[in-house]
Amino acid sequence: MLGSSSTTVKNLPLKRRLCFLLKLVCFVSSVLVFCEFLIYYVVIFQCRWPDVKGGAHMSEEETSASLLKAIILADTHLLGEIKGHWLDKLRREWQMERSFQTALWLLQPDIVFILGDVFDEGKWSSPQAWADDVRRFGKMFRHSVSTELVVIAGNHDIGFHYEMTTYKVNRFEKLFNFTSGKLITRKGINFVLVNSVAMEGDGCAVCRTSEAKLVALSHKLNCSQQKANHSNKRCSDVEKLPASEPILLQHYPLYRKSDAECTGEDSAPPEEKNIPFKEKYDVLSQEASQKLLWWFQPRLILSGHTHSACEVLHAGKIPEISVPSFSWRNRNNPSFIMGSITPTDFSLQKCFLPFESRVFTIYCAAGALLVILVLAHVQLLTPPFYFAQRLISKHKAV
Repeated sequence: MLGSSSTTVKNLPLKRRLCFLLKLVCFVSSVLVFCEFLIYYVVIFQCRWPDVKGGAHMSEEETSASLLKAIILADTHLLGEIKGHWLDKLRREWQMERSFQTALWLLQPDIVFILGDVFDEGKWSSPQAWADDVRRFGKMFRHSVSTELVVIAGNHDIGFHYEMTTYKVNRFEKLFNFTSGKLITRKGINFVLVNSVAMEGDGCAVCRTSEAKLVALSHKLNCSQQKANHSNKRCSDVEKLPASEPILLQHYPLYRKSDAECTGEDSAPPEEKNIPFKEKYDVLSQEASQKLLWWFQPRLILSGHTHSACEVLHAGKIPEISVPSFSWRNRNNPSFIMGSITPTDFSLQKCFLPFESRVFTIYCAAGALLVILVLAHVQLLTPPFYFAQRLISKHKAV
């Protein structure tokens, strides 16, 4: 009996240590699960599809038939083998994958548009590196058959104009079924896809082909809308499209002097707002911008490239929304746009992703608490309660 009691006493500290270790493992696991998984649901769950004017007066069947729910994001910049560090890849790509998959599950969009710069090194990638980037993209942005994914070309995908080649353009177009001047019509809504890198205006082979397609598409759309400057004779043999005014989707923004007039918490930093934009590099040239506005008279323009948010009104009536980057690599507060669109109207709402700084703060706080608990357990740190008790005992003894 005495031996059994002695063994029990010896095992007691070991059991306490194992119990404490189990508590630490549960604590660390809980923090990891929250910061790397649950936080995306907590944040994106708060996003709501915006209402469209007149939608409240429509029946559920009419709304479902005419309303298109679209998610618009930009500048994912999947890192390549040249500039990409494995840890940076792991962190940024996990953030984008969880954000995208959570948004699909919670919001159930009909279509997703990515406005260019999908890859960071598409302009340099060898065939093998390109294949690896494509594989990772497919894993991150996987989607069900009920959701359509449409991707626009950006300068990092096919190169700036001086780097752009027919090979790079064809490689991108084959992968994403993208061509400049392509029309996508969903639920009577016309979307025009523009390769803005090819809007250089210098007559290069890719530029000529791209502009020719855009001009032909402009003619079709204008005929379908029965514009006064198109006679019946000119439009008699033209395929009729839905009469809805188009929405332009492109990577480069239309020309603007700078981001000085842009506002909002995800606009460019104050020190960058007044830096003049360079035409054909930061934004389209004035000439190319005027061409697109004149050809299509769009009701909305959606662009990326700057990694910051901006709202601009062209010709006093045509809004352009610059969509911020979707990646923590480019900004602390990435986001995407949620659009409720009908053939005659649209309404947009921004949905922010978890802030990288907040996730980092949670990890730091959890780490500090973990250190305090460990030190207290091994009695290297006196808990406040016992410290106060000792002070009181000493005072009474005196």
